[in-house]
Amino acid sequence: MQKNIHPQYRPVVFRDRSAGESFLTNSTRTSDKTVTWEDGREYPVIDVEVSSASHPFWTGRGTVLDTAGRVERFRRRYGDKVLPARTATA
Repeated sequence: MQKNIHPQYRPVVFRDRSAGESFLTNSTRTSDKTVTWEDGREYPVIDVEVSSASHPFWTGRGTVLDTAGRVERFRRRYGDKVLPARTATA
């Protein structure tokens, strides 16, 4: 790799504000804010809105869309109606 062209890769804390969880991982992101981690060291902290701790897919709180019911409702409402064919004009 060429020197002095890549961003610095270092430990950073990502804090999910909605879930109250924090994750220490490596990243190239930077921040002016710092936080003291469990090991007593200070790390840059980046606040995020959604992480695996708060996203409905990962927490199991997600809802499943009833696509079959939607299709049936659409067919009941519009099933007999046919759009007129378009004619090409030159």
